[in-house]
Amino acid sequence: MGELFGTLSDGTEVHRWTLQRAGTRVEVLTYGGIVRSAEVPDQDGRPANVVLGFADLDGYLAHPEPYFGALVGRYANRIAGARFPLDDRTYALVPNSGPHSLHGGERGFDKRVWAAEPVAHGVRLSRVSPHGEEGFPGRLEVSATYTLDASGGLRIAYEAVTDAPTVINLTSHSYFNLAGSGYAGGHELRLAASRYTPVDAGPIPTGALEDVTGSRFDFREPRETGAGYDHNFVLDKGLTESPEPVAELHDPASGRTLTISTTEPGLQLYTADHLTAPFAPVDGIALETQHFPDSPHHPGFPGTVLRPGRVFRSETVYGFSAR
Repeated sequence: MGELFGTLSDGTEVHRWTLQRAGTRVEVLTYGGIVRSAEVPDQDGRPANVVLGFADLDGYLAHPEPYFGALVGRYANRIAGARFPLDDRTYALVPNSGPHSLHGGERGFDKRVWAAEPVAHGVRLSRVSPHGEEGFPGRLEVSATYTLDASGGLRIAYEAVTDAPTVINLTSHSYFNLAGSGYAGGHELRLAASRYTPVDAGPIPTGALEDVTGSRFDFREPRETGAGYDHNFVLDKGLTESPEPVAELHDPASGRTLTISTTEPGLQLYTADHLTAPFAPVDGIALETQHFPDSPHHPGFPGTVLRPGRVFRSETVYGFSAR
């Protein structure tokens, strides 16, 4: 069972669930589905927490906008103009990033307390997002199941059903620092992505799918991430029924390596250039598996519409090793 982690101002309790298996120890909060910590060993067997987070609930409440470790939705990333067309109607959302909707709006999934129940090697979080929440249509029943596999990898499996047509895009917004602290821009990244989606000043996708060849977006061979990224990469594998390997992040100093496998067609690389105290810019790197930003406005992007009678499923595995 989970243990009490803190209490919100309205008296709602927030619990922490601890998952431990094969050398990995992960803490998950019922507030926002947050991955509070992920302790994994380095090449010498020394454990360290490799995700940015806070020791108490007050830390998360005081620093909501970077979405530290949170489950974001109903629509991860941006929807331009905080509105979208669906079945000859236009739905107005709550803008929270200039004129746009970001990560589900002012009170998205990251700021909700989820129900929790134990499962083998993990915990299942669930909630009902009512029709009209943040402007999204349809009553959405959604769950996220966090488990550790036999090798200590963290698997997050999402499911959702709706009673009316809606859009959905879920992801986990952990910032990884495989050294455990300090500047993460020296981590080496490899992405199985030959294209990315360029953005305007919004930053909203233009609708183009740009070839990465010869550009700073080419991570098909491992190289340091550095800074200056908040972009969606078009994964070469596309949308798949089961998770396939798409990314590897490696810290040469500690030897820790993160391998990401997913069913999703896209991955947002965010180098956290704008982090503020108690963290510094590029203290962590977010690798958000997802459908593309602003998909409802781009028919050529993979679709994000969920209709009654269908089940939304998405799964991502974060594998840890050291070399």
